Amino acid sequence: MALVRLATARTHYGSSLLCLRSESMPRCWSQIRAFSAAMSPPSSAVVYEHHGPPESVTRVVELPPVEVKENDVCVKMLAAPINPSDINRIEGVYPVRPQVPAVGGYEGVGEVHSLGSAVKGLSPGDWVIPSPPSSGTWQTYVVKEQSVWHKINKDVPMEYAATVTINPLTALRMLEDFVNLNPGDAIVQNGATSIVGQCIIQLARIRGIHSINIIRDRVGSDEVKEKLKGLGADEVFTESQLEVKNVKGLLANLPEPALGFNCVGGNSATLVLKFLRQGGTMVTYGGMSKKPVTISTSSFIFKDLSLRGFWLQKWMSSDKAKESRKMIDYLLGLTQEGKIKYEMELVPFSNFHAALDKALGKFGSQPKQVIKF
Repeated sequence: MALVRLATARTHYGSSLLCLRSESMPRCWSQIRAFSAAMSPPSSAVVYEHHGPPESVTRVVELPPVEVKENDVCVKMLAAPINPSDINRIEGVYPVRPQVPAVGGYEGVGEVHSLGSAVKGLSPGDWVIPSPPSSGTWQTYVVKEQSVWHKINKDVPMEYAATVTINPLTALRMLEDFVNLNPGDAIVQNGATSIVGQCIIQLARIRGIHSINIIRDRVGSDEVKEKLKGLGADEVFTESQLEVKNVKGLLANLPEPALGFNCVGGNSATLVLKFLRQGGTMVTYGGMSKKPVTISTSSFIFKDLSLRGFWLQKWMSSDKAKESRKMIDYLLGLTQEGKIKYEMELVPFSNFHAALDKALGKFGSQPKQVIKF
């Protein structure tokens, strides 16, 4: 009588898979080996089981292997950033968020570890990014369908590959989607030190477009101004410098901007509006001050200003998803050429919570925190 054993494998979702093993049936052993080869390695992951303060509700856990189905790709993550939207998802205040319990993270770069039997066009060792972005990148191994992954050039610096999908792409789309800008035109923005802000400066410079930039008052503001001008900014003002009756008198020979970007709100957004020319447009893509955007009635009536909003996730959920991959390749090419750069700090995964504290602003202004696995 053949000896039969039951083997149980658990998925990340807790379901059990049962397989009969028979010592008298060699064919079954080959099936077991094939089954085992179709599993991902165990994964270390940052998970949260309910919403709340990220430093309190996140923890690093070990997740069991999951099945790699025929159309799946198992990716060994290399790096993933901590973005403000990641924090908002954990807090439960972001409009779109995964069901809890969930693994954190929404963008990143990884290396193909193994492939499902039906996957073509990818090989182990290829670098891929989730495009559009996809939840669950704060873990060492991710298994998702091939359609999620976009193959990229392995010569791109890892930290830029990990961060290209949200901030640089936001900057590119906002420059191109709202106002037809020509060389010699100008834009104005607050939050100029953010990654989106830095990318706007550099992409505008490439297009021959002038940038007027507003930063908050801070210690070392002169150094910040020089840094932004080194990226291509034409003018950089602190908010207190703009407490004048006619801000446009500060522009010297620059044209009045046709397009403005706001990621702060409150008084900082009002300053952007003051710079705009007749018929200008301000696009809001963030609200870091958590204060509302206010605009005078006269600005609507006499200047005919327009207020718009931009949310990358909504844009990418349209028919633009495939088109966006070409844009990502374009942006990654600019990083390779040194035409787009921004400050980041690579942090070992073992120091995740220290990086999280920096991302939460507990130590003042810090570079973008990028987890290296």
